[in-house]
Amino acid sequence: MSVPSQLVLDLAHRPALQAEDFLVSPSNQAAADFVDRWPDWPMASAVVVAPAGAGKTHLANVWRLRSGAARLEAQRICDADVAWVGALLIEDLHAGIGDERVLFHLLNLARERRMSMLLTSRAPPGELCAFLPDLRSRLRALPVVAIAPPDEALLRAVLVKHFADRQLAVEPHVISYIALHMEQSMEAAARVVAQVDALALASHRRITRALAAEALARQPRHGP
Repeated sequence: MSVPSQLVLDLAHRPALQAEDFLVSPSNQAAADFVDRWPDWPMASAVVVAPAGAGKTHLANVWRLRSGAARLEAQRICDADVAWVGALLIEDLHAGIGDERVLFHLLNLARERRMSMLLTSRAPPGELCAFLPDLRSRLRALPVVAIAPPDEALLRAVLVKHFADRQLAVEPHVISYIALHMEQSMEAAARVVAQVDALALASHRRITRALAAEALARQPRHGP
């Protein structure tokens, strides 16, 4: 039986300080470099802005584990959180801010104590729904680090990694076909690989382009 040729991708990668790696491509290079520069940031706080499925949660987790930061969901921020000491990760500003006064106070504390705070959002700070004028002003003044939707090279690399994690060697043309036709997100890559693996096992077939097409046809469709 012939062995599929090796797919070589010229992409840097770094340990994610967990089971998987964070893969770097032009779509997320600036954000990865910014995290690498910590704690030498121009300001105490910064916002990572990225669409769903672009990897902002993964990158934020890399920073959280590196910095020892506590993690809060923006939607659940409350008075008890002002007792925070040390680095802090606040995720998903776009989903709503539990207590705007608390978030404003935390941003002030970060600046006064020279501590680090990383915030994540799908929307830029200027588009966030914040009613407190001082908070709106403070958020808009923060450095913004953008992550673009994953490019095809990054999706191919992620697919190769997920297949390798399952000890599956898949031919390059099949990887390229999947990357071209799948939903353009990191989560979709994991779902597609799981579907391909399950379909191959159930049907006792090799992973071919035809099988990949069947797996893609079974994927749920998501709106923009």
